[in-house]
Amino acid sequence: MPLRARPVSTVLLALALAVSAPARAQDNDKARMSAVAIAAELVAQGGATTLTLVLSKPVEARAFVMERPDRAVIDLPEVNFQIASEAGTRREGVVTSYRYGLFAPGRSRIVVDLAGPALVDGVETKTRRDGATLLSITFRRTERDAFRKAAVASDPAPSLRKAPPVEAVDSRPLVVVDAGHGGTDPGAIAKTGVQEKDIVFGFATSLAERLRSSGRYRVTMTRDRDVFVPLGERVRVAREAKADLFISIHADSISAAPQVKGATIYTGSEKATDTESARLAERENKADAAAGTDSATGPADVSDILQELTLRETRGFSSSFAHRLMGQLSPVMEMSSKPHREAGFVVLRSPDVPSVLVELGYLSSKSDLEKLQSEEWRTDVTGSMAKAVDLFFAGRATSAQPIGAPPSTTGSVPFGLGTRGARMPRQR
Repeated sequence: MPLRARPVSTVLLALALAVSAPARAQDNDKARMSAVAIAAELVAQGGATTLTLVLSKPVEARAFVMERPDRAVIDLPEVNFQIASEAGTRREGVVTSYRYGLFAPGRSRIVVDLAGPALVDGVETKTRRDGATLLSITFRRTERDAFRKAAVASDPAPSLRKAPPVEAVDSRPLVVVDAGHGGTDPGAIAKTGVQEKDIVFGFATSLAERLRSSGRYRVTMTRDRDVFVPLGERVRVAREAKADLFISIHADSISAAPQVKGATIYTGSEKATDTESARLAERENKADAAAGTDSATGPADVSDILQELTLRETRGFSSSFAHRLMGQLSPVMEMSSKPHREAGFVVLRSPDVPSVLVELGYLSSKSDLEKLQSEEWRTDVTGSMAKAVDLFFAGRATSAQPIGAPPSTTGSVPFGLGTRGARMPRQR
């Protein structure tokens, strides 16, 4: 249905669904309420391609272009996107596809993939008779040199979030759970339309709750909702918080091989175990580009022998946890033919935080997808992962003490009290 013909009742219904505050606070909530996007249309005409959104109220839009790959980015205040998931897959004119979602707290983003160099020719806002707002962004082809100059002039770097505060009095190990992708970056997409970012967020949230409920750990997540977080920022959050363990949750997809299934645990390495692992890491490492931002600079290269020893020790702990994890997961879920592999994932590059990336299964596999959407399966798997975390910290010692505990006279602490008091963990 053309945007101009969309019935007034549809707009009013979307607005009604967006308001959920109590009546006594309704006026204040309306002032703060995010705009709602209820429809999108892509039209190519006369050498120009226009993307038009139907919004519940006007918003300010900032557009810029980026190269390698060619794409246009539209930054907006936070928008509640209620658009059909397949809307962005249509190709029209210079636009091959587009993605949208929450990019940072209070900020949304639309990333438009371009078939070639094209500039944003205009951003226009109009109000329809029914009160809805039409936001139109027009793209027009240009020469490569002009596009490159426009891309260089753009400054899309997001302001990074601060690392979560760490309570100095709490000596329990800090576990960072990283839900892959998010916001404008959906990750893998199943034939049914299920997106990786949603599957892994639900799983990561359950794992974090499982670990917290034990009382043995402090737990934080790199994202607590459907928002984009740059890869380098995920690493930075863990390092600045002095995390004791980093667990990144993902799900893969190989549409050409639906028979491939099972979970795989990855640890970091400059050299991948095999070609498949190298390709997966390369694809995952392009997440920042997919979300319309340049990759953040990762941890500094190893420059002295002390840093090299720290990195080796960290990777040793990472492999140790991966083996414990594999032992606990094998009885409750199907593992891939090579359940532990190595590859150069950006999120596994921390030189001082033991880190693993878990591919839970394949969205391209019917059996894996059914399990990934099963609450019972999730409960069993998160329980086994929590046991692996327990085993990982069981044989480790530190000079730190739990809250309210008397000073230790032996230099070691009971199970599960973590590594606070020493930057790198040490075994007995």
